Order: sequence, then structure tokens, then C-alpha cells
Amino acid sequence: MKWKGRRQSTNVEDRRGMGGKTLVGGGIGGIVIVLIVMMLGGNPGDLLNGMTDNGSNQSVPYKESDQEKELASFVSVVLADTEDVWTKEFKEEGKVYKKPKLVLYNGSVQSACGTAGSSVGPFYCPGDQKLYIDLSFYQDLKNEFHAPGDFAMAYVLAHEVGHHVQNLLGTMDQNSRQHLSKKQANAQSVRVELQADYLAGVWAHHAQGMDLLEKGDLKEAITAASAVGDDTLQKKAQGYAVPESFTHGSSEQRMRWFNKGFKNGTIEGGDTFHAKDL
Repeated sequence: MKWKGRRQSTNVEDRRGMGGKTLVGGGIGGIVIVLIVMMLGGNPGDLLNGMTDNGSNQSVPYKESDQEKELASFVSVVLADTEDVWTKEFKEEGKVYKKPKLVLYNGSVQSACGTAGSSVGPFYCPGDQKLYIDLSFYQDLKNEFHAPGDFAMAYVLAHEVGHHVQNLLGTMDQNSRQHLSKKQANAQSVRVELQADYLAGVWAHHAQGMDLLEKGDLKEAITAASAVGDDTLQKKAQGYAVPESFTHGSSEQRMRWFNKGFKNGTIEGGDTFHAKDL
């Protein structure tokens, strides 16, 4: 992705080195569950509220590496690009786009949705309208999920921004789980996640229009979308997939809806809430 030397967003809040309470969530087993349910988006409150903390605070001085410095600049540029795209798209819809804050942290962080450790992956908290990311996730994408490349990371951020767009448009409200069975609630969650993938594709469509994409970028995003499908994550964690437990969508669905957003390039084409064929 052609990003160096371009505008960086001013809506970045750097909390690296500030620390936070350490989560107690069931060890490795708990981390696997968190990865499956929460990776790349959604409201983390459901799981975070079920976790406890040991009351300890980190106060280790933070020293940024050269790679982290470059990653911080990169995500800031991507955030600026999403601001430009969604400001324009909202204006065309007669609406005003409220830019979200991006919080950089390491280890753990406190949000309006609770305290989260870096093992949960990047997430969006509708309670404070902020995106949260530990930049070490870039290495997780490359080493654990086999989805390397800067545009894979850009897709991750664009997906989280997609949740913010949903929040502003009111479509996240349709994900209320009250009076729903577990199966119905999971299906509703999948729709929300696939729409966020679609919106990430819309952003990528406009990034291509601005001549920001390089050869292989789209493939990187598609690979990342596939790597975090519920079926792929479940098979990796337990050797088999349980479709009725999916909360984010299968690899095929995530790739397909990202591609649909990339092809259409408009908000309207992502109404997954009423789509018969997810």
C-alpha cells in the first residue's frame, strides 16, 4: 500500500506503556475462546463482562521500537484514509461523519466496554466510539494467521472502522440480543460482522480509486479475511467447526462480503441484515 509521506490522522490516542489491570480469563483456553468469538470486531462487552481482573497495574516504562514506530505511522495513515472516505460517503447521504479515536496500547487497556488484553485482538467499543489495537497484532497476523502484509493490517483496521460506521448509522442497535435464543443471537452477530467486512471492502474500493493499492494488496486483505473466519479459527483450536456457534461468519462469507463491498463501493449494498443468503 502506498502510504509513506501521506497525511496521518490526529485522532490517535497513544496509551502504550500506560498499562492497565491484568485480566483473569481462564488461561490459554480462555484466550482461544476470546480469539474465536472476538477476533476482528464486534462488541467485546459480552466476554469482557464475564472476566475478572487481579487488580494489578502495569507501570513498566515503554520504549517504542523502530518497527512499532513505523506501524504506528501506518495505522494513522490508514485511519486518515477512512476518515476521508467515510466523510465523503456520509456527506453524500446527507449525514455527518463523526471521526472515531484510535487507541494504541500494549498489554492491556481499559475501555468503556471493560478491560481487555492484547489477546482479544483489535476491537471497537461503541460505548466510547473508540478503536483499540495492540500493534503486536501485526506479527500475529503474519505468524499465527499466515496473513502477512500491510494491507492485511489495513483490512483489520478498516473492519473496526466499519463497526463505527454501523454505530453511527444505527445498524448496531439491530444486534440487540434480548429475547433471542443463542442460535438467533449468533446469527445476528454474524450479520453485523459481515456487514463490517463489506464496509471494509467499500473503503478498499475507494483506496484503489485513489491509486493507493499496490500489486498483491487485495490478496493480502482477502487472505486476512479468510484467516479469521469462524470455521478456520475453530478448526485450528479444536479440530472441527460448529456452524451454529459462529459469531463472525465463515472464511468464505467474510471473503465474499469484503469482495462485495470492494466491487460495489457504496454503503447501500451492504444490508446484510435482510439478506437471505449470507
